[in-house]
Amino acid sequence: MFRTALRNVLAHKARLLMTVLAVMLGVAFVSGTLVFTNTISNAFQNSSAKGFDQVDVAVQAKHQDSKGDAVGKTPELTQAMLDTSAKVPGAASATGVVNGFTAIADKKGKLIGGGFQSEGGNYWGDKDARYPLKSGAAPHGSGEVAIDSETAKRAGYKVGDTVRISVDGPVLTPRITGIFTTDDGNVAAGGSLALFDTATAQKLFGKAGTYDEIDVKAAAGTSQAALKSALDQALPKGRTETTTAQKLADDQARTIASSMSGLKSGLLVFAGIALFVGTFIIANTFTMLVAQRTKELALLRAVGASRRQVTRSVLLEAFVVGAVAAVAGLVAGIGIGAGLRALMGTIGATVPDGPLIITSGTVLSALAVGILITMLAAWLPGRRAAKIPPVAAMSSLHATATTKSLVLRNTLGALFSGAGIAVVIAATSMSGSDGQAPMGIGAVLLIIGVFILTPLLSRPLIAAAAPVLRIFGISGKLARQNSVRNPRRTAATASALMIGLTLITGMTVMAGSLQQAIDRMASSAISADYIVSMANGNELSADVDKTLTTTSGVTATSPLRNSPSRIDGETEFLTGVNGSAIGRLTDLKVDNGTFKVSGTQVVVDDDTAKSHGWKAGSTFTTHYEDGKAQQLTVSAVYEGNALIRGIMLDNATLSPHQTDPADMQILVKTADGASSSTKDKLEKALGSNPAVKVQDKKDLSNSIAQVFTLILNMVYGLLAMAVIVAVLGVINTLAMSVFERSQEIGMLRAIGLDRKGIKRMVRLESLVISLFGGVLGIGLGVFFGWAAGELIGSKMSTYELVIPWARMALFLLLAGTVGVLAALWPARRAAKLNMLSAIKSE
Repeated sequence: MFRTALRNVLAHKARLLMTVLAVMLGVAFVSGTLVFTNTISNAFQNSSAKGFDQVDVAVQAKHQDSKGDAVGKTPELTQAMLDTSAKVPGAASATGVVNGFTAIADKKGKLIGGGFQSEGGNYWGDKDARYPLKSGAAPHGSGEVAIDSETAKRAGYKVGDTVRISVDGPVLTPRITGIFTTDDGNVAAGGSLALFDTATAQKLFGKAGTYDEIDVKAAAGTSQAALKSALDQALPKGRTETTTAQKLADDQARTIASSMSGLKSGLLVFAGIALFVGTFIIANTFTMLVAQRTKELALLRAVGASRRQVTRSVLLEAFVVGAVAAVAGLVAGIGIGAGLRALMGTIGATVPDGPLIITSGTVLSALAVGILITMLAAWLPGRRAAKIPPVAAMSSLHATATTKSLVLRNTLGALFSGAGIAVVIAATSMSGSDGQAPMGIGAVLLIIGVFILTPLLSRPLIAAAAPVLRIFGISGKLARQNSVRNPRRTAATASALMIGLTLITGMTVMAGSLQQAIDRMASSAISADYIVSMANGNELSADVDKTLTTTSGVTATSPLRNSPSRIDGETEFLTGVNGSAIGRLTDLKVDNGTFKVSGTQVVVDDDTAKSHGWKAGSTFTTHYEDGKAQQLTVSAVYEGNALIRGIMLDNATLSPHQTDPADMQILVKTADGASSSTKDKLEKALGSNPAVKVQDKKDLSNSIAQVFTLILNMVYGLLAMAVIVAVLGVINTLAMSVFERSQEIGMLRAIGLDRKGIKRMVRLESLVISLFGGVLGIGLGVFFGWAAGELIGSKMSTYELVIPWARMALFLLLAGTVGVLAALWPARRAAKLNMLSAIKSE
């Protein structure tokens, strides 16, 4: 039996090729994901470890917990603490670290980096071991700066150039005195780093005479633990906390590993989808191979082979195919991992240098996945073949399914589908995260149910295409009959394409609906023409509002100023606004009361009001960040959204209780409305500052939608793997079907059907099967998109289902194109068959 199984594999190399390719693609995706994430994780961990070479113990300020109604604050690290740290026993040196957001503009005035990764800091003395100079010298004074080498390379800066820089105030134009190298992870991720001398950095970042961190280097022979103990004894109790560099490195390594695990899980999900689609191809292939060898297997049974031996011979064939595919997939996956790393460099996401990591776990995972998936998919056809009685098998090539098995299959499919629909619909009525797990379970049940029912669904749906197929004459009629001749085979082939299109359509429906909801939210909640904010999401200087107020054409402004407070023993953030203008700058739906923000009168969003039991006319006491208390009155409760929510009160009431007032955003109304010229005027009024964004409502919704667009494009790219595997499945099924129907095709040629007619018949059969899978996939995708949207949109009053008809037509066209392309080789092969040889074949 072992020799028989090997002979069958060698005898059917061409027919098993598509199966090998399908498994290989799935395994390549899995192993490529593991190689890529392990390599990136290792590179970042090594890079972060290098970043702690110049520090043995880090001293940081300890956050003070909130007590009673007082809001907790973080104390400052003073110069005295730095001096003390440098003098403790076992300390070789101590460095004061200052950092903050610093935007660097390129030569066209545009922001370099991603905003959030645009950092600034201090260069310690004339030679800072943390930042080795590549060229030039250390910066001194407010007119000098040093920048990292990656930023200099991207923007084309060199020593001596003048650069536009902004922290949170006016634009600075210092001269570049030095270019340095760094292992900073933000720079590696495509950000930028600017360094000033310590005094300038402290002034720019609002930390005069203080530091964000003190890095202490141990003297020779002193351990990190001993140095930490000495610092704990010398520094003020309760105001600082010390951490060894080893712990910092370990914590950062865990953080990197955790962040990479999310990426790894996401990529492996898509690899799993590709493998799941591949199982249909494998099962289809072995079902057809077993059907073609029914007489042979029956003869083996007749001469003494047991059912178990027949099943084992099929599984052995699957093992050989899976092993070959797994090894090829592993090699391809290593190439994919290396390619993805190189690709990150081409799109600007720099990755630290490091070797390609291929672990034993990656190798074992690739082999296990390839072999087990193939054997699992081949088990059912093998078991089915072994159950056919020898006499029945030798007298009939195709054993038809019994009525009992069909009834059982359809009943099971209906139960799964019904349960899936019920669970999904029930999940839509749940709130947020509570409904995610039930919806996932319901989706899996429904997909399984539809897959089981696909043979039953194939007949009426393919029959609906009959009027169109009649146009193509006898070729169209034969194509329709061939499509429904073996419903299980048609179902397995179409299901592979169905799964890919289900996910693509569902994501498209959800993304389009969310995009429209965001557009409606921006247009309905905000009446302002522009929203001004920092590029990194940090706070704006209070001077920005003053500048905008005095700019010609500006009719109203309102800063949105956040401040922590204590209300009913809990921390709540207050939003300070311009009480006299906020009504003109927003268009919020009021549930009860009159929208009025003045003095002690405030407006509250519906969620906050519900949590505290407030309504219009309610009063409450707030304790500001300076500890002072004041009674406020709710004048109105409004419907909050993702853009505007919280407790709004007049800045004239809030600002006296803030030590350093700063604004998160500024709403601006202009006389001429939103236009490119007005936007240019506002940007110039703010000094063409690279750190400040001026956005109209469309810009705001587009910036939010960019996230969805990026995710959607990534999903399209990743699901392309599943579609490619599905194409292989269609090719495989048609090629083997042509081989199986050689005698029939020879007879058709003999009675007058020419080669063009044969080609047309095979192409139309492929087209019908692909469109059948496409229709099922798009239908399921719309349903899942609706359900997921209902779950996500429960928190968005502007959410409404949007059916992307144009995209869906494109997806259906894609399914048809897949069918036509997949049929090219099988159709050509069918047309080239010698009619006499084909008629004589069994």
